Amino acid sequence: MTGNPVYRKATFAAGCFWDVEAAFRNLDGVLETVVGYTGGTVPEPTYEQVAAGITGHAEAVGVVFDPSVVSYGQLLDAFWKMHDPTQEGGQGEYSGPQYRSLIFYHDEEQKEAARASRDRLAAEKRYGDRPIRTEILPATTFWPAEECHQQFYAKCGQSFVTSRQIWE
Repeated sequence: MTGNPVYRKATFAAGCFWDVEAAFRNLDGVLETVVGYTGGTVPEPTYEQVAAGITGHAEAVGVVFDPSVVSYGQLLDAFWKMHDPTQEGGQGEYSGPQYRSLIFYHDEEQKEAARASRDRLAAEKRYGDRPIRTEILPATTFWPAEECHQQFYAKCGQSFVTSRQIWE
């Protein structure tokens, strides 16, 4: 008789949460994704409040994953590949603190793995001499975004990125 599987949570912010959610949702071992807001001070924020940059929250993605299929380290690798962690004040066409690069850790193991991953990238000079600006913070209350934002690209029949693109 086998025990119940142990699933884990991870939370990442890397620009527009629609893009980040689509990228993570397509990875083997990711069981669930939810877009929302975290890292700020306003309880129960709305999309409009977060988009205005007045809450301190970032657009983020909560990920539930099966560590027997995909490791936290592999999720970190995907995270680094899906955005430019050296950008300050947003990502690509999205500007403002709500689009900053963040890793929210749920335990000490994730904290250490995130830091080691960031430090390895810096040592490898993957981004040349540009400093990695990704913040690594403890997970706080995660406020799910409105339903219209959940799995946005899937609802629209669009695809942002596939897991194959992330791993290449």
